[in-house]
Amino acid sequence: MRASVDKELCIGCGVCEAECPEVFRIADDGLAEAIEGELTEEVLEKAQEAKEQCPVEAITIE
Repeated sequence: MRASVDKELCIGCGVCEAECPEVFRIADDGLAEAIEGELTEEVLEKAQEAKEQCPVEAITIE
């Protein structure tokens, strides 16, 4: 599974980074981005929680 952030929806609130800094960070443009590559089992649950907490539903995990 991989995580991605829709930059057109993202408002840069930082909830995802706070919830799962192993996968998400706020980039230089002030918007969130996800690490590239497959999510490990260790971070998948936290990444899913970050997705659920996103106020604008900008995160996809597939």
